[in-house]
Amino acid sequence: MSKVHDLFEKLEAEVQPDAARARVMKKPAAAPAPPPSADGYSAADIEVLEGLEPVRRRPGMYIGGTDEKALHHLFAEVIDNSMDEAVAGHASFIEVEYDAEGYLSVTDNGRGIPVDAHPKFTDKSALEVIMTTLHAGGKFDSKVYETSGGLHGVGVSVVNALSVDMSVEVARNQTLYRQAFSRGIPEGPLENLGRVHNRRGTRVRFLPDPEIFGKKARFKPKTLYRMARSKAYLFGGVEIRWICDPVHLSEKDDTPQKAVLRFPGGLKDYLEERIAGKPRVTNDIFAGKVTKKGGHGSVEWAVAWFGGGDGFIDSYCNTVPTIEGGTHEQGLRLALTRSLKSYAELAGNKKASIISPDDVMSSAGIMLSVFIREPEFQGQTKEKLATQEAIRIVDSAIRDHFDHWLTGAPAQA
Repeated sequence: MSKVHDLFEKLEAEVQPDAARARVMKKPAAAPAPPPSADGYSAADIEVLEGLEPVRRRPGMYIGGTDEKALHHLFAEVIDNSMDEAVAGHASFIEVEYDAEGYLSVTDNGRGIPVDAHPKFTDKSALEVIMTTLHAGGKFDSKVYETSGGLHGVGVSVVNALSVDMSVEVARNQTLYRQAFSRGIPEGPLENLGRVHNRRGTRVRFLPDPEIFGKKARFKPKTLYRMARSKAYLFGGVEIRWICDPVHLSEKDDTPQKAVLRFPGGLKDYLEERIAGKPRVTNDIFAGKVTKKGGHGSVEWAVAWFGGGDGFIDSYCNTVPTIEGGTHEQGLRLALTRSLKSYAELAGNKKASIISPDDVMSSAGIMLSVFIREPEFQGQTKEKLATQEAIRIVDSAIRDHFDHWLTGAPAQA
């Protein structure tokens, strides 16, 4: 049979000699290993921290330190998740319990942390991923939560990393699940504890690690109670149940052992309590709330003026206290100052042109709360709001109402 020629026969003939030559060519010699570093700094000194190890090595980067304030920030991170469920309309109560052993528990009747397998980590439940992975959560877009206090996906995982013992119980679809952790590491797989009735939501119970916070570190009931109560004022649709074991309460401590906190009056009630007994320049509190259509955000405020220069402002964004202020406070100052200037000019007051924000704010007690989508904060502890749009949102929400309030009460103005 004659040999069949094809188009590739000539190509093979041309390539084969080159291939043969290539086989006998020597491979280039490997580069010699560099000599040991004379300055003691080499590749061996480069560490790669995995999982939650960065949190334990540098807790200050995540909770601002290891002092008493940082200790209580753990509670803030956990209750913020429950508050997000309440604000989203999925939870009606939150229970906070400080037990005799020093454990702090936060329980809500929300949807419960998902427990099915995570699509990216199929060998782990979503609960385990959330609890053991930085930047894992359902708040990076607005699909699950319209507004939320947890934003970076690090809060509850940081609490887990800094707790010597933590357990999470989730009730979903009439089934109870549980998983235990120690210093951020699972102590076992997610457990199915069987069927439950009349229960749903998430319960997080944790004990701060003495290796991080010190052997004498303890939560202060008064601080915990104040933090829990402020959450109830900030969102009138939630009931917060407070329980504290008597072992933590001294005779001088006026913190209740049990309390049910619910304040439908919101910030106005909060301010009334805060300034009780102080002489006021104005009898009425200037208070109000503006909600964006569709429920995608809101601005609530309460302002009172009293004698003396000991004014204050407590501000919040998505129920997170912004103790260093931020852009929402700028919007408030702008609205109050401009409105008061305009009113003074209309009234023929010669000092209208020199009215400054300090004149308006120095003797005022102010509560301000905003709910906005995807807010930007300075730092992980979220103490200062940086969202520029908040200036316009707060200014436009408050100014018209303040104009009407001044016009309607000329004696107080």
